Amino acid sequence: MTSALIVAAGSGTRMGPGVDKLFLELGDRPVVAHTWARFDSAACVDEIILVVRDGLQDAFHALAERHQFRKPFRLAAGGRERQDSVWNGIEALDPAAEIVAIQDGARPCTNGPLIEATCAAARLSGAAVAAQAAVDTIKESADGRWVDRTLDRSRLWAVQTPQTFRVELIRRALREVRARGLTVTDDTAACELIGHRVALVPSPLPNPKVTRPEDLPFIRFLLGTAA
Repeated sequence: MTSALIVAAGSGTRMGPGVDKLFLELGDRPVVAHTWARFDSAACVDEIILVVRDGLQDAFHALAERHQFRKPFRLAAGGRERQDSVWNGIEALDPAAEIVAIQDGARPCTNGPLIEATCAAARLSGAAVAAQAAVDTIKESADGRWVDRTLDRSRLWAVQTPQTFRVELIRRALREVRARGLTVTDDTAACELIGHRVALVPSPLPNPKVTRPEDLPFIRFLLGTAA
């Protein structure tokens, strides 16, 4: 059994005060509903867990009804940090779940073949992540004002979601993160912590995340929706 875990509990502060990026309308539906629809239509996904902020449960149930999502879904409570939200989502999985694909709620363009590919890679290796090789020259700066050095871009990848795992592996990795009192920036970092290698799954198509207001026109274009 394969579960999708959509993390939709963040505050999205870089969009500006009072703006919930997950509920910004893009065409006929908000951002998070586009994301949900991608996993609802993915053949490899059997159930969907959405991790949401307290007080938004009714809004997510309304989205499910409005857009007639077909797959079984459950809601889990968001946590203080992203890793806490993911942990809560993992705890809400069906006991029969063997694979879990963890997805940013604000990444609405993820396509079905990429979801399938990360799930297949996770079955083989235990952990897999959608990623794109760096194409721009990357500079390192300690203060954001001056360049310190140039990094070798041939070795650099920008990771995205889905980040997909065997359930017992990501549960063990996150348990170790929690035991050490650490904060990790993504789920694959938890696997790195316990020494488990993560397979890169190249993402050939744009798979951006809504982070800032200037992201919206490009994402709207990708989704084929009107301004």
